[in-house]
Amino acid sequence: MTLSPDELKELTHRCRPGAQARALRAMGIEHKVRPDGSVAVLRSHVEGQMGAPKERAKVASWEPNWGAA
Repeated sequence: MTLSPDELKELTHRCRPGAQARALRAMGIEHKVRPDGSVAVLRSHVEGQMGAPKERAKVASWEPNWGAA
């Protein structure tokens, strides 16, 4: 659901939470600062911002009811 601390370091190239938050703001990535000062970033938001392909909703195939009277 959220990025791991290592993924957050890789994304921001920063170690301290304050610096990570500044880097995320500069990149336009939404984040929240937890009560303990750590940063939380939703994985789905980063994937959307960084251009990861979105899964398409499956469309049910439509077929006429040939047995109807």
